[in-house]
Amino acid sequence: MGSSNIFTTFRNAWRIDDLRKKIIFTLLAILAFRLGTHVPVPGISTSAFQELIMNFGQLGSFLNIISGGALLQVSILSLGIQPFINASIIMQLLIVIIPALKQLQEEGEAGRKKIQQYTRYFALALGLVMSIAYWNATRSAASTVLPAWLNAFVVILSFTAGSAFIMWLAEQIDQNGIGNGTSIIIAIGIISRIPDVAKQLYYTARSWTATGNVLVALLGVLAVMAFFVFIIYVVVYVSTAERKIPIQYAKRVVGRKIYGGQSSYLPIKVNQSGVLPVIFAVSVLMLPSTIAGFVGGTGKISQFFLNFNQHFSYYIIYFLMIFGFTFFYSSISFDPVDISRNIQKNGGYIPGIRPGRPTADYIKDSARKLSWFEALFLAFIVLMPSLLSFITGTSQALWFGGTGVMIVVGVALDIVNQLEAQMMMRHYKGFLD
Repeated sequence: MGSSNIFTTFRNAWRIDDLRKKIIFTLLAILAFRLGTHVPVPGISTSAFQELIMNFGQLGSFLNIISGGALLQVSILSLGIQPFINASIIMQLLIVIIPALKQLQEEGEAGRKKIQQYTRYFALALGLVMSIAYWNATRSAASTVLPAWLNAFVVILSFTAGSAFIMWLAEQIDQNGIGNGTSIIIAIGIISRIPDVAKQLYYTARSWTATGNVLVALLGVLAVMAFFVFIIYVVVYVSTAERKIPIQYAKRVVGRKIYGGQSSYLPIKVNQSGVLPVIFAVSVLMLPSTIAGFVGGTGKISQFFLNFNQHFSYYIIYFLMIFGFTFFYSSISFDPVDISRNIQKNGGYIPGIRPGRPTADYIKDSARKLSWFEALFLAFIVLMPSLLSFITGTSQALWFGGTGVMIVVGVALDIVNQLEAQMMMRHYKGFLD
């Protein structure tokens, strides 16, 4: 999808009154989120909290990016959307494990609303636990202006309320705005990091100039920018790519009319798991360092986990986890048996493949081949910036994480697709009226 098409879509959407209101609402919600990242939490030591986050290493940087920089600013929105994301991931796993939740999900809209309600409660509980952990880790340096119990109440309430506000804001974007609210908040947090990346690139270019010459520094900057553009192109290409399985529908005679007989296809997205396998892998891989950071241990084991991301074995385990979670998520989100049943029910078949079990096996085999490519793609996008940072000896922030690029590009494509779908719907509605 070219940039001209994106701008054309936004320009045409802006001319429609209803879509213009949704775009304005989304922009106002983003503004509220960005303003909230600058509201400090009262009664907490900023230096102690920042030191705690820095002890987390790469996890701290990742959490700060997700929160849009609110974490290191010790804002009331420091927890960001993370509790809701973790609650959603855990709820998806529980749906697979617990039959009652799976049955509730299959009950239609009422069941999905019930699951969303459970997810909200779980997210609030996770936010409360994280708030207590942050307060407990920094209480020794807390302000003495307030009594200890009141100080704890204010700090914990501020963090938890900020997490609830972010969750509510994301749902408001879903209902009254454009795009997925959770993804938009994460993407805005990542985009807000771009000035820091530009600053890092500037200082790195100056260091290259000091040790070499201007031409070397210029070539280095151009190489970094070319890599950034290349990553965006690859992510957009793979995110929009799909495997099309041809389907032929048999002719049916109903009364005096003949239905069917046309050819269609079953689209299977190449990157059907999105960035979720990466988030799963990061969450599991960073759990030991998170515990070590909260405990504040200075022993060899704690220091090993806190600096684990500096070991080569970290990237090997990261690579294997991305593969494992990619296949796991594909297995729970893609049901070839159900798809085969629906195709057969509608009188369709894949040319050369018998209906029923052979069709399901064929679809499953095609999806598995795409999962191998998807896992390699995710591993390349996520680990390549770290590898370049290791080879060149520069800061990893300079290469702008591939995970962030995937999220931002995915959000942009989702918004454009939603705008085009709503404009198409209004076009047909106006034609029928």
